[in-house]
Amino acid sequence: MGKYRQYDRAFKVEAVRQVVEDGRAVAAVARDLGINENMLHRWKKQLTDQGQDAFVGTGHLPPEQAELQRLRRELADVTEERDILKKAIAVFSGRKK
Repeated sequence: MGKYRQYDRAFKVEAVRQVVEDGRAVAAVARDLGINENMLHRWKKQLTDQGQDAFVGTGHLPPEQAELQRLRRELADVTEERDILKKAIAVFSGRKK
């Protein structure tokens, strides 16, 4: 099974720049760089949609996704704390009866 080739952010941005700013055809740029046309189309869309947040790298999330992940973790923690307090109240109020 073949290994995936990884491209750094600068390479991707330059490839997209050649298409957008220089007006070159996607097929020509892809052929010159030895990459798949569909990959270059995907990079172009990512850069257009995400701007500076595009191509953050493996294991890194765009700021919005990182914030969403942090908030979900915080919500899970607060929900767990609430459930513990509910159980504690039930235990202590049951003993007083």
